[in-house]
Formats: sequence, C-alpha cells, structure tokens
Amino acid sequence: MKELDVVKLKREFNGLPLGTEGTIVLEYDGTHFEVEYYDANGNTIDVVTTPADIIELVSDFVE
Repeated sequence: MKELDVVKLKREFNGLPLGTEGTIVLEYDGTHFEVEYYDANGNTIDVVTTPADIIELVSDFVE
C-alpha cells in the first residue's frame, strides 16, 4: 500500500466501524499509515495513524 491508495478497516479501530473507507495520506515506515477516513458522502470523519495490519486495499492510486 502507498500514499493515495483507498483502503478500508478490517476491524473497528479508534471508534471507527469495520469497513470504514479512507485514503492513505502519508506512509510512515510500512507498518503505519496516516489515513483520512470519510463517510458515504465523502465527508471527512477523522485522520488517524493506522497500523497496516488492520487495513486492506480497496483500490490502487494510479498516476
């Protein structure tokens, strides 16, 4: 996974429910990412440092 990829949570995390989608905005070290999570309308819910093992790729960002 890399910056600007769309991901979703594989479990509840930091008050966000399973399946919440977000965009990776920063990769720290391959084990943690800063992810901007959003609702079904595209409104930002939160920006959270997230461990890589609890997110899965939804779609790759292609330049």
